[in-house]
Formats: sequence, structure tokens, C-alpha cells
Amino acid sequence: MSEFWLISAPGDKVNLQALERMNTVTSKANLSSNNKFLIPDLKVGTLDALVGLSDELGKLDSSAESVIKKVAQYIGEVMEDSKDKVQENLLANGVDLISYLTRFEWDMAKYPIKQPLKNISEALAKQITQIETDLKSRTAAYNNIKGNLQSLERKTVGSLLTRTLADIVNKEDFVLNSEYLITLLVVVPKSNYAQWQKTYESLSNMVVPRSTKMIAEDAEGGLFTVTLFRKVMDDFKAKARENRFMVREFYFDEKELKCEKEEMIKLASDKKQQYGPLLRWLKVNFSEAFVAWIHVKALRVFVESVLRYGLPVNFQAMLLQPSKKSVKRLRDVLNAVFKHLDEVAAASILDMSMDIPGLQLSNQEYYPYVYFKIDLSLLDYS
Repeated sequence: MSEFWLISAPGDKVNLQALERMNTVTSKANLSSNNKFLIPDLKVGTLDALVGLSDELGKLDSSAESVIKKVAQYIGEVMEDSKDKVQENLLANGVDLISYLTRFEWDMAKYPIKQPLKNISEALAKQITQIETDLKSRTAAYNNIKGNLQSLERKTVGSLLTRTLADIVNKEDFVLNSEYLITLLVVVPKSNYAQWQKTYESLSNMVVPRSTKMIAEDAEGGLFTVTLFRKVMDDFKAKARENRFMVREFYFDEKELKCEKEEMIKLASDKKQQYGPLLRWLKVNFSEAFVAWIHVKALRVFVESVLRYGLPVNFQAMLLQPSKKSVKRLRDVLNAVFKHLDEVAAASILDMSMDIPGLQLSNQEYYPYVYFKIDLSLLDYS
């Protein structure tokens, strides 16, 4: 299961014993696997500042999660031909996401702990915003090439009535540069091949005898050439339609056909050239965004723990990975073990019908202990 719970409880003797009780119960009943989540001694500042920061970090948490999801989704789009390998490319600091989470260490170099919490929060916000901005510009360029290539590729599929003929026709199939003669291309249903051969010369006057040749065929019919005098072209088209022979509006232009082929080759080459650097950028910045997101989670736990449990700072954070189908039971165990932290909230969880002034349980999950969820299922591409 790729859902984790980041919780904290006060670090005094009574609560450390409660954490030990929780570890024992959850381990014996196989409710979750638990790891200590180490958060360094950060600068607290004023309580007023912490209250404001708590709201800001909530928004930053949502924003970071959204950016991570976008980067991961785009890695999936770029790796369209090997989607089964997307998951192995979603790494954080070179390791899989669960390993990074369960062995989390604060990055002192990127986020020095001697600076105020607000500065750390702003550095994280700036980093996440920059990744999102860069993602938009890089994906726009790649999407433009990919879209144009797909548009050209779509023209090469479909029926002979609609698809491009650039890769089918040859110069030798046409009478070119003639003042009087023109070669038309006609799509004939398979069931009408014999009728075409019998009647095409008599559909109008001035059709060149024995000038038809099939140059392509698909499941529905064939593409035939026919040469006639220009002045009877409209009459021939009308008669052909009456007999279910469809004349394609196509005139051989060697330069135009060459340009179309070259454009497709160029776009395919551009896409291939951009693929490697773009995928590398995506992988690096997925890692950066994910690492930043977990630091935001750590900040939220720190701030909320100080606001809940007071000063001096003394709490223990834990990372729990609930076992499948044990979520409700695990929640009941936690509520029972830590109910002493907030008797009113604990009671209200048991009786959700209770109306407790100031406690908006309907809008936000609230428990006697500090709790934040880390949902990795949004990154599950396995």
C-alpha cells in the first residue's frame, strides 16, 4: 500500500511509552510498519508567526503535491513506448520513493536549519514554483513537435479517400507539364474493379485508352490513375461519381510532396533529439520536487507539534505505512493510545454526532496527535 501517515506525539516519558505501546500493538497485529522520522532542531520564532506559517505550509503542501503529480504524469507521456518502466524512473535522491521516505534525512545544505522557518518555507515555495514554470515551457516545446508529428502521421493512415498520398505516388504515375492532358487519381471500391476497367474509357470523351493503373490498395478499394484531356475533367468527375468512383482532388507537385516528407523526417528527428534531455530533466526535477515536498511535510509536522504540544520543543515524529485493509483498525489503535493528548477530540472521533465548538471535523481531519497523510498512490505507475 502506498499510503503513509506522518504522526507526532510529545517526547516526554509518558508519550514515549505510548509510542512504544503503539509500535508493539501495530507490529504484533501487522497493522503497519513504523519508522522514526527525524526532524532536526529548527528555529521556532514566535507563536504568531507559527500560526501564519501553518496556513502557508498547508497551501505549499497541496501545490508541491500537484507539481509532483504533473511531472510524474509527463514522464509517463514522454515514455509512451515503455510505460512499464515509468515507475523505476520515479526516484528521490537516486533511491525509490518508499526508501527515501522511510530513511528521511533533512538536507542541511539545501535548507540550512539556522535560518528562520519562514525562510525555509519560502525557499521551498520558490523551488517548487520554478520547477512548475520550467515544466510548462519545456513540455510546451515538446508537445508542439509531438502534436505536429502526430498530425502528419495521422494523414498517413485511414482510407485512400482521405489519407495523404505523399508516400504513395511517384512522378512516373503522372503526365506532367502538358497543356492538354492531365492524370487524375480515382478511388474504386474493390467490388467495382471489373466495372472500372470496362467503363473508365467511356465515362466521358477524350479519355486516353489503356491509361489506368492501380498504384495502391487498402482493405476497401484501390487507387487508380487515369489520363484524359483537361477540358473534359469536370464531366469525367461527375460521371465517375455517378458510378461510385471517387476522384481525389490531388495534383502532383514534386516540391510540395518533398517538403511534406522532409517535414515529417525533421519532426521525428527533433522529437528524438529532445527526448533524452527532456526525460533527464524530468527525472532530476521529479526528484527535486519530491524531496522538497517531503521537507514541506516535515516542516508541517514541526510547526503543528510546537503549536499543539508547546515549548520547549520536544516531540517524536513517526512514519507509519498502514497494512492493506487495516486502516480503520490502525486508526482505532492510535486514537486509543493517544486519546490522553486531547480527550475532547478523542471522544468526538468516537461520537461524530457531537457538536464541539471550534472543532471543524467535517472540513479537516483532526486527531489527538499530529497527523499528515503522504499519498504515494498518485504516483503509482506499476
